[in-house]
Amino acid sequence: MIKEVHLPEISENVETGDVIEVLVAVGDVIEQEQSIVELETEKATFEVPSSVAGRVVEVNVKAGQKINVGHVIIKVETEVAAPVAEAPAEQKPPAVEKEHVIEQARPEPAVAQPIRRPGKQVAASPSVRQLARELGIDVGMVAGTGPGGRISQDDVKNYAMRIVTGALAPAAVAPVMRALPDFSKLGEIERQAMSTTRKVIAENLSATWSSIPQVTQQGTADITELLEFRREYAKQVEEAGGRLTVTSMLVKVVASGLKVFPKFNASVDEGRNEIILKKYYNISVAVDTDRGLLVPVIRDVDKKNILQLSVELNELARKTRDKKVQPPDLAGGNFTVSNLGGIAGTYFSPILNWPEVAILGIGRAAEQPVYIDGHIQPRSILPLSLSYDHRVIDGADGARFLKWIIQSLEEPFLLAMKE
Repeated sequence: MIKEVHLPEISENVETGDVIEVLVAVGDVIEQEQSIVELETEKATFEVPSSVAGRVVEVNVKAGQKINVGHVIIKVETEVAAPVAEAPAEQKPPAVEKEHVIEQARPEPAVAQPIRRPGKQVAASPSVRQLARELGIDVGMVAGTGPGGRISQDDVKNYAMRIVTGALAPAAVAPVMRALPDFSKLGEIERQAMSTTRKVIAENLSATWSSIPQVTQQGTADITELLEFRREYAKQVEEAGGRLTVTSMLVKVVASGLKVFPKFNASVDEGRNEIILKKYYNISVAVDTDRGLLVPVIRDVDKKNILQLSVELNELARKTRDKKVQPPDLAGGNFTVSNLGGIAGTYFSPILNWPEVAILGIGRAAEQPVYIDGHIQPRSILPLSLSYDHRVIDGADGARFLKWIIQSLEEPFLLAMKE
């Protein structure tokens, strides 16, 4: 029997992806759950598994192709015994130059259809309609660039951006492009196509920076006792499969702080001029990968102790770097923690992770002389940078929240008692 393997539902508000690499070829005998393609969406890069076992008789995708949910990826003859061991690497199709193929294969964008009148029946999927509702947009006012004027998520986002910038004409969607000089006349150059992930990062950060009044406040925490606490319990956490880090402890501290300062656990509904206060506590943690900065989410942090959070964070970071993280893992965060201390630096100004209203940046701790009770003592000082949406959070609130975080870090035994 010949069975089709379709691209399954990816996650909420994600309906398409770019094929980075095809991992099987016609004639391969595959197992159920064996990866068949590597796919990149606007939220993650991951491998898509086969839903059946058998012999591949047809491959309907190629590297660089954009496919939708439901697309037939391969066809499989199921009356074939699955192999006991994975085929040798040399039998797999040779890797292609990913970025180059993506750039060549992606079709030119379609011309937008005329703007519709509000309330008129339009072609749009339920997830696109939901995105429009979340942004407070009448989907009937959006120009569709798909076949037959079908509206995509990008169409909705572009329309929202035109509202934010005050330029509602479709032609105003494209940013002003300044002509670059010909750098090749000055010396050797190399051009690299931006990956889907990098383009989405650029678009999101540009939109956030241009549309949200962002403030950054800084402070320092004396974490000398916290590091002693970490040394005391590090082995216990390692035996459980995790790593007791400043980040994992800060994730717990931040979740506790959000209960005390609910404005930091909020989002702005610009369409309704309302502030949405959330009663759950999901913390996003920035992870450095070879594809760019990705931000997986730890859910229900308030219900987990530091040991559980250390194990979960360690596993989630590993999955993110190994391209095993799934799109749902990257959605639903309320507040972001970004730690650059493992690399270098002190203070920085982290950009908000929309639709969150605050983000905490962590620098590199350093031993410094501190004057205490008439004596100079060496202490470990941690630099902190808090950025927030000034539409929701006033400077005094930002100072109080940062002070609360600092005091919690400086008194780790009180945090342990809460556990």
